Amino acid sequence: MKTNFKIIICCATVMMLLVCCKQEYIPPINEENANLLVVEGFLNSGQGPTIIRLSRSVGLSDTTQKKVELGANVNVEGEDGSNFTLAGNTNGEYSIAQLSLVNNVKYRLRIRTKDGKEYASDFVPIKLTPPIDSITWQRESEGIRLYVNTHDPQNATKYYQWEFEETWEFRSAYYSSLKYVRDNTNKIIALVFRYPDRNVDTTITKCWKTLNSTSIIIGSSENLATDIIYLPFHFIEQGSEKLSVLYSINLKQYAVSHEKYLFLQKMKKNTEQTGSLFDAQPSQLSGNIHCLTAPNESVIGYIEISQEKTQRIFISHTQVSDWRFDQGCAQYEIDNHLDSIAKYGAELTPTYPTVLDAAGGVVKFNGASDVKCVDCRIGRTNQKPPFWP
Repeated sequence: MKTNFKIIICCATVMMLLVCCKQEYIPPINEENANLLVVEGFLNSGQGPTIIRLSRSVGLSDTTQKKVELGANVNVEGEDGSNFTLAGNTNGEYSIAQLSLVNNVKYRLRIRTKDGKEYASDFVPIKLTPPIDSITWQRESEGIRLYVNTHDPQNATKYYQWEFEETWEFRSAYYSSLKYVRDNTNKIIALVFRYPDRNVDTTITKCWKTLNSTSIIIGSSENLATDIIYLPFHFIEQGSEKLSVLYSINLKQYAVSHEKYLFLQKMKKNTEQTGSLFDAQPSQLSGNIHCLTAPNESVIGYIEISQEKTQRIFISHTQVSDWRFDQGCAQYEIDNHLDSIAKYGAELTPTYPTVLDAAGGVVKFNGASDVKCVDCRIGRTNQKPPFWP
């Protein structure tokens, strides 16, 4: 008994020491790489626009998510003397609707920032991109996983990058033919029909949302005998609103060089695998863009010319059994009296009458728990995309 007691005391003492000695480790932060120019995008030699995104790197201690670079002059220059100007917007994007490039000519990207510094990429040749063979998906217990299928019969591409744009249709949980009237203090003073004919407002029941991919998606067939790719590139979690009605994804494929592939590998590790002492530590990103006015200044980015090949698919909720999408909405019946509305319905959004009197006046009505359950435009748009069926 004495021996067991001593063992217990020793174990307890060790545990207390471990707890007391535990301290937060704050690694030293090198802010040298803060505020570097970051250049993202492709020069598209195929049909369609070229979009280059300019931003500034931020330090680990900086709470700013992203600092876009505005007011720059951005051009594509050819070794044959050709020049194309990209127009900027307020999101740090610089674009041109169509580049008319010649296959046997090398081109580079040239940038002049508003502080007078000049940057340029190396002159690079045009790379040909094979088409996407197909986009497939598989149902899994936790959602659906999407795959890209492609190949190059010439065995010449080997290194690929993908981006995508996903769009989905959304329907509000409830329709609405009623609304509150409020005074200048936001007090509810009446309940009225939205339209004189008492119809529902159909402009707020059907909406769409579009998101662009944010992760780095790359693949290679360098270890295979043939240039064939079958790769998972996206996952939609079970119950997501994306598959509540109809979902579409437009996949964009680019051929890249071995050098850019290695650059993207490093960037992927730096952005996706840091967070603990046991993760891969950030590596220095050395691309093909240089500061001409300050040669020692680092620039993050790798610009190449590639044909953009795309393919779009649609997936309906009827194709995915037992999806179990739930908006988390509820309705409550309210008496149409200002006192009752003030007490029970002030935080609700009116939907439709449940009881009418002989003259057609509203006696009782339903109210939704959240305006998002009625008006789908919150965080979305009710403008139908041109490609939507």
